[in-house]
Amino acid sequence: MPNVVVAKPYRFVPPRRGRFWWHLFRPILSVYLRRTAGITRVETRHAERLRASLEAGHGVMLAPNHCRPCDPMVLGPLAHAVGRPLYAMASWHVFRQNRVQAFLLPRLGVFSIYREGSDREALRTAMQLTAEAERPLVVFPEGVISRHNDQLNHLMEGTALMARGAAKQRAAADPPGKVVVHPVAIRYLFDGDIDAAAPPVLRDIEHRLTWHPQDHLALMPRIAQIGSALLALKEHEYLGAAQTGTITARLERLIDRLLLPLEAEWVKGRREKEVVGRVKLLRTAIVPEMANGTLAETELQRRWRQLADLSLAQQLSCYPPDYLAANPTPERILETIERFEEDLTDRARVHAPLRAVVEVGEAIAVSPERNRGMDGDPLMVAIRDQLTAMLAASLAHGRAAP
Repeated sequence: MPNVVVAKPYRFVPPRRGRFWWHLFRPILSVYLRRTAGITRVETRHAERLRASLEAGHGVMLAPNHCRPCDPMVLGPLAHAVGRPLYAMASWHVFRQNRVQAFLLPRLGVFSIYREGSDREALRTAMQLTAEAERPLVVFPEGVISRHNDQLNHLMEGTALMARGAAKQRAAADPPGKVVVHPVAIRYLFDGDIDAAAPPVLRDIEHRLTWHPQDHLALMPRIAQIGSALLALKEHEYLGAAQTGTITARLERLIDRLLLPLEAEWVKGRREKEVVGRVKLLRTAIVPEMANGTLAETELQRRWRQLADLSLAQQLSCYPPDYLAANPTPERILETIERFEEDLTDRARVHAPLRAVVEVGEAIAVSPERNRGMDGDPLMVAIRDQLTAMLAASLAHGRAAP
């Protein structure tokens, strides 16, 4: 299970406000992205939209899609293009992974949020920093890394909650001001040879399955065979046998097998609409007592197993059933094999060269009050609409201009 849960008492990590580390890190950012993520070039588009909002004195929130772990660092060139460092929210577990990361992140403007409970300090900090209008705040509305660049996960409404809280503070200031949200589309394009990049990953997975290398198969049937085997293994583990039906139905059946018993035990059968929301709700019920040191070892181990089941359910939800249908792009193929490897080993190897395109959307003015008569939060609907349109356009544009 990826190490995203920390069973220790939570302590809020605030951001540092200086610019020294931002300037210091700037010359090595490209080297860092190339070595850790295979990104050889980052192109920013429509930075002038963000620059105009900053020059107007607006409080600014950036709402990017979140398909790769390197997304926050890929926004670095955008910050340099407008001459402002960024604030960003990050799950508390990333501050606990190593000392270097724990030292650098706050100095680069990152502060923590506790996903396993109510974190009023993080929400208050996000609203205050946005209302101050000193620099933009980055919030990833999807809440989790999807690994699929062409489709958005459900957008969490916490983004709108924080933006409206900041808008209320700006409206009450003297003189009053505005808050705007800029959707930011991050598009990755693989400029390498997918037929050369994929086989080493597939051979390693086949070795883990105790198979002989399936080098005689074409790439797409080989990926489909591995995906079917991995799903069937989990169906045998949790359902007693490999299931029949469409991939969509099989994934939904397995996810419900993982989550429904936990929802009955922990939240009285309550269900959120999306899997990420269901997992978040259950974590907030399971984790807090694990951090106070009062649970018996057997109960602690039982809850760790439940958290592993939650992680698996969330992983399964990040496989769009039709993602490889009808002549998939090299990027979709790469994302799928990376997800296979990451779910098996907790890490995916770096594939280069990747090219990142970061496009800033039009400013969306934030009203301090929500229009309750609309179906869905109007701010989140506007963010999703812009992101969807920009991601679709950026793929065609990026392929035309390598």
